[in-house]
Amino acid sequence: MIDVYSTATPNGHKVHILLEELALPYRVHHIDISAGDQFTPDFLAISPNNKIPAIVDADGPDGLPISLFESGAILLYLAGKTGKFIGSTDREKFTTLQWLMFQMGGVGPMLGQAHHFRIYAPEKIDYAYNRYTNEAQRLYGVLNRQLADHTYLTGSDYTIADIATFPWIRSWKNQGIELGEFVHVQRWFDDISARPAVQRGVEVLADLRKPLTDDKSREVLFGSAQYAKR
Repeated sequence: MIDVYSTATPNGHKVHILLEELALPYRVHHIDISAGDQFTPDFLAISPNNKIPAIVDADGPDGLPISLFESGAILLYLAGKTGKFIGSTDREKFTTLQWLMFQMGGVGPMLGQAHHFRIYAPEKIDYAYNRYTNEAQRLYGVLNRQLADHTYLTGSDYTIADIATFPWIRSWKNQGIELGEFVHVQRWFDDISARPAVQRGVEVLADLRKPLTDDKSREVLFGSAQYAKR
């Protein structure tokens, strides 16, 4: 049994979707990041960077429990554990890895900043607003060019690179994007959205997600609570 500590955000959805695709047994534990659950000692013991998601697999590589944080590392672990959605040859695996790293190093952080400065920042800062909106446009262009000649990011096979990237594209409106302008991304997005496991995965904990409308939640997520010594 795999215990998943998460919430309904793009990074959480990555792991929920892969677990559904793999049909692995798991229990989900809600970490309410707007209430500060991510700062509790129990959660920090498995996720020292106080970010979701994290997992504990009772049946680790050596038969003993293993805990993992960082969504990309979790995807690689689950794909390696099952031999699925990562490719079979070294060439396929490294191709998957490069597009997974593209998501982890570019798509997630940059689109996350676009969300923040377009939606959550207490004041509009034109430089930041424009910088991250423009970067979102650039990243969608990279994806669109790749998907012009490939069914999925790595080629003809659906992999953890697609699973990692897809949840971030679900919020295209918040990023200042018109998805219809990126026709190949739109096709890819629609194909993945139609997968039953994806539909189940994005519903995990979705009913517990709360809008960030109060000052306390904003302080927990974006204020001094993030920087307190622990």
